[in-house]
Amino acid sequence: MNALILFIIGIPLIEIYLMIKIGGVIGAFNTIFLIFFTAIAGIFFARIGGLNAIKSGVTQLIKNEIPVYEIFSGAALAFAALLLIIPGFLTDFMGFLLIVPFTRKMFIFAIFGNFKKNNNFKKDFVEGEFEEINKKDEEEKN
Repeated sequence: MNALILFIIGIPLIEIYLMIKIGGVIGAFNTIFLIFFTAIAGIFFARIGGLNAIKSGVTQLIKNEIPVYEIFSGAALAFAALLLIIPGFLTDFMGFLLIVPFTRKMFIFAIFGNFKKNNNFKKDFVEGEFEEINKKDEEEKN
């Protein structure tokens, strides 16, 4: 709980500090323009990446495979778009890292560990047969 509160307070403080420092170097108008530009560009690139993730997911479904990576990739792109909408340079940097396919894949593998792209889960099933036994039938046999 304390880490969450520290995170909620720390991120805006870092964002304000970066805006003041970068605004002092490039000017207030350019800083505001840069924040709007990164939000618009990030949403555009996240939309393109999201459409590619949907296309790849449909391809996996056509191959009768579970599109696990595509689901995580789509969620990462949605989170990246959220980070890019939030004004600030740190969140924009993290958002752009999630939009780039190479770094997005690194983040997904870092979070989910031993994750395989085309995992079809067939090895997790055991085939067998069963019979339904009623208690009345059991008592009649005895």
